[in-house]
Amino acid sequence: MEQLSIQVLASYPHDPTAFTQGLMWHEGELYESTGLYGRSSLRRTVPENGEILVRHNLERNLFAEGLTLVDDKLVLLTWKAGLALVFDPETLEPIDQWGYNGEGWGLTFDGRHLIMSDGSPRITFRDRNDFRWLRTVEVTLNGRPLAQINELEFVDGQLYANVWGEDRIVRLDPETGVVNGVIHATGLLSPAESRLVDVLNGIAYDAGSATFWLTGKFWPRMFQVRFVPAGESS
Repeated sequence: MEQLSIQVLASYPHDPTAFTQGLMWHEGELYESTGLYGRSSLRRTVPENGEILVRHNLERNLFAEGLTLVDDKLVLLTWKAGLALVFDPETLEPIDQWGYNGEGWGLTFDGRHLIMSDGSPRITFRDRNDFRWLRTVEVTLNGRPLAQINELEFVDGQLYANVWGEDRIVRLDPETGVVNGVIHATGLLSPAESRLVDVLNGIAYDAGSATFWLTGKFWPRMFQVRFVPAGESS
């Protein structure tokens, strides 16, 4: 099991009122979904200063969750409504919606299929065109099921996942569900900042710079980082 730590390259402002659920990098901009009933939104932002370029507020009865880009459309999960909402990535205008059973947590795209989490130890592969179920894989750490899998990001054949309520990110093989790396993400915020925020959540990857972007729910900062062997974070 590879143990990794975080090398912080830069930190930038992040909206401290954003209950971050999904985070995604695309063409130099960050797309972010934020949760809570009556406050859920989809945003397109400037990474370096947090400026919101376009914002779409969801209906008050919807709780936004994971977010990803598939071809020319954004797909956004909802927590308990059983709806995957489809948006135009430029205008953030809604263009379609798909149904599913159970809860929606994290969402990513591996180039062929959508992959979603639901807070259990399972990840589910779904069709990119209509969101129908294809197969389910159990996530295991040291041979035991790992629950609370949340926000997802697919990078170079591996799946990175927040574990809800924990300051760690796991890296796993999406075909087998076996965790092969643990990224320790403690200490990103100062003790004073940490008292005012919720959990670490939100992973985006910029292939151009080979860096990850991380934040959390109500966090005042966004971090551009690399994952490095434990002990090499400086």
